Amino acid sequence: MSKYEHSVKLSAEKCNGCTTCLRHCPTEAIRIKNGKAQIDDDRCIDCGECIRVCQQKAKKAVCGSLENMNRFKWKIALPAPTLYGQFENLEEIDYVLDGLLKIGFDDVFEVSKAAELVSAYTRKYLKTEGVKKPAISSACPVVVRLIGLRFPSLLDNVIHMLPPMEVAAKLAKEKAYKEHPELKPEEIGVCFISPCAAKSSYVKNGFSGYKSQVDEVVSISDIYFLLIGEMKMGSDIKQLSESGMIGVGWARTGGEATAIFNENYLAADGIENVNRVLDQIENGSIPSLEFVELNACTGGCVGGVLTMQNPFIAKARLQTLRRYLPVSQNSLNKDELEYIPNYYLFDDFPNYPPISRLSDNMAESMRMMSDIQKLRQKLPGIDCGSCGAPNCRAFAEDVIKGITDISKCLIAKTEE
Repeated sequence: MSKYEHSVKLSAEKCNGCTTCLRHCPTEAIRIKNGKAQIDDDRCIDCGECIRVCQQKAKKAVCGSLENMNRFKWKIALPAPTLYGQFENLEEIDYVLDGLLKIGFDDVFEVSKAAELVSAYTRKYLKTEGVKKPAISSACPVVVRLIGLRFPSLLDNVIHMLPPMEVAAKLAKEKAYKEHPELKPEEIGVCFISPCAAKSSYVKNGFSGYKSQVDEVVSISDIYFLLIGEMKMGSDIKQLSESGMIGVGWARTGGEATAIFNENYLAADGIENVNRVLDQIENGSIPSLEFVELNACTGGCVGGVLTMQNPFIAKARLQTLRRYLPVSQNSLNKDELEYIPNYYLFDDFPNYPPISRLSDNMAESMRMMSDIQKLRQKLPGIDCGSCGAPNCRAFAEDVIKGITDISKCLIAKTEE
């Protein structure tokens, strides 16, 4: 299996070895060694939680740049609906879309438009015989990777639907081919304007053999000031937006879930809450549900680490924008809903080795688990982090795996 390329990176020179990121990582992917944080690539899910909490700014997200789009003759922007919530006193989405054209893009295709199509096909998907319930949304790449690493038994519950970003990229390229037959496929480039680092990782790595249709991922924070300089509120602009309330609503928690027109759903945000919900689904301790929408970021995509605005302010602004929109501008007719097109679906999940697996050999795993439990009982149990691990259980696991040794526990040494 090829190495997973991450978009959350560590600047070691800025790290002072505090344990803040250590305590907040949802997959225990961080250790402190020699006074610096280290990230385990096999456990990292690119949620950006370490970026959010690091006061030294030692964690950063690595995305592409607008300059990289210059290799294409025809450049298409794919704005995430979160982008619209970043601007104060924005009365119409068209000002943002017009601004994207003014900063150098040749065309704009709204991800919110594709989201409305994905919502329509999700409603069809949930009515398909044999779909395991509760069906879990696959829109958030952090959640999909988290399930693969920590809750592999729930992979059958995940909807095999590509995220709106991917659908938008394919439809945007098809539109360009049709309108500009003189262009070669390699001359058309698509740039997703992203609220989170995980989307960049998704594009870099593909998805179980599926190569992303997106050519470049640029952060909202990088594009924001360029747009501010070009957007002229109150000026006359063309009507460009083709999205409705449903598509724009995907930017915040519950937007995707309410679009399935079924009250038997759950929508949760924040990585800790996501972990809790997945644990309850796995244990069967949650009420019967049809659909589960999970967002790693607080508030939904508006809470992504690559955004500029407070997520709650952005959410309120989007709510104001939605009031003046139709419910949807992208409904499907009966014939189109006969079946779900292949390009909306993916076949298999990537093979993520579960982080709970201690060894490929079952007998060895059982022995190691027993040794971890025995060592755990000898440790102080205060989860102080002085050993460089997030808690005593994780430290015990590291010792048994041979990653560290018991002498790193300062309290245990003192007590001896």
